Amino acid sequence: MSELALTLIRLGFLTLLWAFVLVTVLVLRRDLRMPADAHPVARSGRPARAPRQAKRTKAPKTAKGKGTKLVVIEGPLVGTVIPLADVQITIGRAPDSTLVIDDDYASSRHARIYPAEGTWIVEDLGSTNGTWIDRTRITTPTVLPVGAPLRVGRTTLQVQK
Repeated sequence: MSELALTLIRLGFLTLLWAFVLVTVLVLRRDLRMPADAHPVARSGRPARAPRQAKRTKAPKTAKGKGTKLVVIEGPLVGTVIPLADVQITIGRAPDSTLVIDDDYASSRHARIYPAEGTWIVEDLGSTNGTWIDRTRITTPTVLPVGAPLRVGRTTLQVQK
């Protein structure tokens, strides 16, 4: 093998090693910036800390009745309001979702919210990272109380009156 070919192979290998190091650093940086309670891998032995936010009053989690709007309270779409009618709301990365979330931790068809007997029901549609009400991962269709935080990926939503 010629000296030029050997040098080119060495340079290619060195480039691949540096690309791997750069990708690893970027992934670690992104994971360190994510709040502990939003991380897809459970951290055992330590309670999850709440993300830093300005103090605000929350609606009581035991509020009775059916909410009229779905509000994004955390994430890139913060402030987005979706009026709740008697139709289902789909959440995910798919372009045909009612609420399209551009988030690596959200699945294409992540969750759906639908009315039933005067309440709203949330159902996880087999997402990889799960759908969370408060700090509880849901696995079956679950009643979504007014004021309870619903987390899908890095986005937190809330049903309000």
